[in-house]
Amino acid sequence: MTQVHPPTRSVPTRRMDFEASFQDVPRYFAADDDLIACHLVASLSSVFPDGEEFFVRSVRHYRDRITEPALKRQVAGFIGQESVHGREHRAFNDRLDQLGYPAKRYERFTRRGLAMRQRLLPPISNLAATAALEHFTATLAELVLSSEEVRRLFGHPAVRDLFVWHALEESEHKAVAFDVFRAVGGTERLRISTMNLICVGFVLGTTVQVVASLLADPATYRRGNLRRSVRHLRQSPLADRGLWHQLRQYNRRDFHPDDRDTSALVEEWRTTLFGEHGTLNDHLASSVA
Repeated sequence: MTQVHPPTRSVPTRRMDFEASFQDVPRYFAADDDLIACHLVASLSSVFPDGEEFFVRSVRHYRDRITEPALKRQVAGFIGQESVHGREHRAFNDRLDQLGYPAKRYERFTRRGLAMRQRLLPPISNLAATAALEHFTATLAELVLSSEEVRRLFGHPAVRDLFVWHALEESEHKAVAFDVFRAVGGTERLRISTMNLICVGFVLGTTVQVVASLLADPATYRRGNLRRSVRHLRQSPLADRGLWHQLRQYNRRDFHPDDRDTSALVEEWRTTLFGEHGTLNDHLASSVA
């Protein structure tokens, strides 16, 4: 086991409840009724509930082998945060299902795929996948928190609130799975090779889901809708090459998630969302540091 000394970081478990606000979300909720944005957000949300449960299982498997007190506390916070993420996205997916998106079908597909992965591959490989996917979510989370243009893409306030809160917490715990992987002796070779496979699988899987969802939507075939949406996507920060470069930093042999300092961004959004006049305090049931 490798000795790891993680920096002191707070990973609080906030008990959130967005479900009531989802009932007002319309079929086309993204800014300017952007077609691809709607289906992309719905597709991402559909993989979160079972994806987060997979992350929790992968980290929890090694929980008893973590002896460093700070990391043990962060693991507890990671498990708490991811569990709440899964619950809230499942509630959002229920609403997406009502609106005609295939979110629940994609949930089932994700659940079966991850269950098969867990049966066939050793725990350290699943932990490596968790660390890699956490880098994906942390990279996207930083983009959400730092770009007003990206936050605007979510459109409806309830959808934006869900993803901004999720982005904050992904940024808070972005190094936990990585540090656990390193602490229990995960190798650099496994870490990097897993990320290379994840890059292909995540991008390809998301693309297939979005395309299939679009093909089943009558709005896709209305003149100009898809062309306008493709143009918006190409011009958005999501298509910026810098985003891909940031993801690929994970392949450096000396990489650590904290190499990219987002602490000021985290503090800014903690205050904005959960400070004295926090915009999400009315969705907050309780918080445990």
